[in-house]
Amino acid sequence: MEISSDGIAADAGIDLKYAEPGVGGSNIAPGIAWTGAPDGTLSYALTCFDPDAPTGSGWWHWVVTDIPPDVTSLAEGEPLPAGARTWPNDYGYTGWGGPWPPPGPAHHYVFTVFAVGADRLDVPDEATSAVARLTLSFNVLDQAAFTATFQNPSS
Repeated sequence: MEISSDGIAADAGIDLKYAEPGVGGSNIAPGIAWTGAPDGTLSYALTCFDPDAPTGSGWWHWVVTDIPPDVTSLAEGEPLPAGARTWPNDYGYTGWGGPWPPPGPAHHYVFTVFAVGADRLDVPDEATSAVARLTLSFNVLDQAAFTATFQNPSS
């Protein structure tokens, strides 16, 4: 599989518009596209994770599951397709939660798309994103990722 974004380049800096308002951003969800899913793909999932967050366990910025199999991209700033579910990010709300690292070195943001062998994960809507991610891990057929960086502008 391959994953790309028309607004965020791999191994490059993330534009401020995608960041949280607390650092001057607009928290716009980036556009993401993918290709090359294997046979048997019944849905997709997408995550964005910051392994550098000073929490001891990183920071989840975006967790989306149950993206229909005929959808191979999410448009920048647009609603998710019908049927897709989004789970609470580590800010505590559902949907995209852009970068907002503390001042200091740039953080890495890992965007991953998963080809999933189930059309809908067997996870109650009120579950945490940790439960959704664990259930996802048992249903992955393939995956692709890229990493971009963001540094707090006050650094």
